[in-house]
Amino acid sequence: MDYLAFTLPATFGAPCGQSSIQLDGADAYNPTRQQYHSTLLLRKLHDMGENDGRKLLGVTGLDLFVPIFTFVFGEAQVGGCAALMSTHRLRQEFYGLPDDRDLFFARAEKEATHELGHAYGLTHCRSFDCVMRFSNSVEDVDLKGSDFCNLCAARLRVQSDSTMAA
Repeated sequence: MDYLAFTLPATFGAPCGQSSIQLDGADAYNPTRQQYHSTLLLRKLHDMGENDGRKLLGVTGLDLFVPIFTFVFGEAQVGGCAALMSTHRLRQEFYGLPDDRDLFFARAEKEATHELGHAYGLTHCRSFDCVMRFSNSVEDVDLKGSDFCNLCAARLRVQSDSTMAA
């Protein structure tokens, strides 16, 4: 969390604060899958947000899913106030490999940026190196860039400018 609070403000040109909250995820848990339905958790996170243009990023260690995918790294409301990301599958230990703190931080930053990008109104991008490219696996996360492509960066500036003007 400290790392994300340090890096994200430069990416989005906005201050970043931290707070520790507990969401009751019992109703989002699927015992058959042994995972948590991210849309239900995102809805709870959204209800905690304020309608003042600020974005709320929830970071969890829970294993998330949506019914059409085996798992998701996160979910966000496109153009909304809430975004949710999971660190569960970003850790090397999940894949039976030794801990790699630097790789974990790089992955977490990419996924936080990606989900917040959605909250700022961006959709998935086809550019191979853009952080907004869809990731179906941790290898996809590793391969994509950590920055927005020129087109997504321009769209983000437009979204930010319109949010500031409102």
